[in-house]
Amino acid sequence: MHFRASKKTAQDVSFSEPIDTDKDGHPLTLSDVISEDDNIIDNIDLKINAEKMYRYIQDILGERERRIIELRYGLMGEALTQREVAKMLDISRSYVSRIEKKALEKLKKRFDMGDRPVAK
Repeated sequence: MHFRASKKTAQDVSFSEPIDTDKDGHPLTLSDVISEDDNIIDNIDLKINAEKMYRYIQDILGERERRIIELRYGLMGEALTQREVAKMLDISRSYVSRIEKKALEKLKKRFDMGDRPVAK
């Protein structure tokens, strides 16, 4: 009975069992070999938050605010400087700065609220 039971588990491999050694002589496990540096949970969280931010940009910002945020942060192409945005929109750089700051404050406030409904 013992031999039959051990035969069934003879092909089993543990993720933490050493399979080799690294160049310094430390044990190398299967989990070391197949693991990735990036974290799937962080990537999913980043994607969800990015989608929320795009939705908030469309929902709460006025047309000019939205245009400035899109241009400044490269949401529709290459990111531009405040000076470049000002020239494109024929307004002053300081006005671009004020609009950008106000828009970012609105977005932060909305993002901090989370998924709670917004009073209209």
